[in-house]
Amino acid sequence: MELSVPDRMSLLSILPPQGDITTLRIVRELREALSFSEPEYAEFGITTDGDTIRWDGTVNKTKDIEIGEKATDIIVETLKAKDTERVLTDAHLSLWDKFMLD
Repeated sequence: MELSVPDRMSLLSILPPQGDITTLRIVRELREALSFSEPEYAEFGITTDGDTIRWDGTVNKTKDIEIGEKATDIIVETLKAKDTERVLTDAHLSLWDKFMLD
């Protein structure tokens, strides 16, 4: 799936920190796939300031990340839970469109 820098950042922020052993292993692999390499840090101008992460918004590049069926299920469940709790934000709209409208 083609994901932009904001998509990857948003997805990394919503992945569950706990679950059963299968979920934890799948989430760990997904985090690794979504994470940024050192060349990407330089290319996208990624910087951190405490808990705030910034990047050069003029760099409009996507990365094709393979997301398996179980990982997709975890993402969908997480988005549904956030919707039910009414805690979705504007940053989640692109993810919603990619995972929930298929």
